[in-house]
Amino acid sequence: MSILETQGLKKRFGEGETAVEAVKGIDLKVQQGEFLAIMGRSGSGKSTLLAMLGGVDVPTAGTVLIEGKNMADMSDDDRTLMRRRRIGFIFQSFNLLPILTAEENVSLPLELDGVSHHEAQTRALAALELVGMTGRRNHVPSKMSGGEQQRVAIARALAIEPALLLADEPTGNLDSTNSNKITALLRDLVHSRQQTIVMVTHDPTVAALADRIVYVVDGLIDHEEAPEQSLQGAALAGRR
Repeated sequence: MSILETQGLKKRFGEGETAVEAVKGIDLKVQQGEFLAIMGRSGSGKSTLLAMLGGVDVPTAGTVLIEGKNMADMSDDDRTLMRRRRIGFIFQSFNLLPILTAEENVSLPLELDGVSHHEAQTRALAALELVGMTGRRNHVPSKMSGGEQQRVAIARALAIEPALLLADEPTGNLDSTNSNKITALLRDLVHSRQQTIVMVTHDPTVAALADRIVYVVDGLIDHEEAPEQSLQGAALAGRR
């Protein structure tokens, strides 16, 4: 089953001679339980693509289907509900509220969506357990390492039980040890929970744990690679 599908997806910024076409027509399918990595140079359009996949930005043309529902045709309110209930987001900068504990950071989005305090707390603790952070449930972000903060951010995304998890450079602010741990955690979520994940990354070693890698060049999908091909290419480049 396709959890995510795009057809003829385009995004243009500006008008007339100064217009910039950041995404020029992307067709993409992601199946349930698939881990897809998107790679590309800065300015290639990959971040704009991810924003449209998550309903944060509206395409100039084309469709974005999440579980068969076209977000491009939705009202702002309906897109907001789709993001809140069916799409989990993981960011490079964690985006945790500094005055809240780990448990409160995870439960807050649920309560804002009308979930009772008791149920939100129960789901928050379950999500923190999934990422190995129950022991830090009462810590505020300043008392946690970068890797721990990212685990809490992943728990927050998982607590809504999303159909789709979108990760934007999730290891970008982490050292190599924590980067490997976070990527392994994402891989395990796919394996153990059939969680569908789309991740933008610039790191081929991170992308290598995905099921497939899509390369975006100048707003278009240039080609796909298996993870093994990506690592071989990175190794060859390192020896030049």
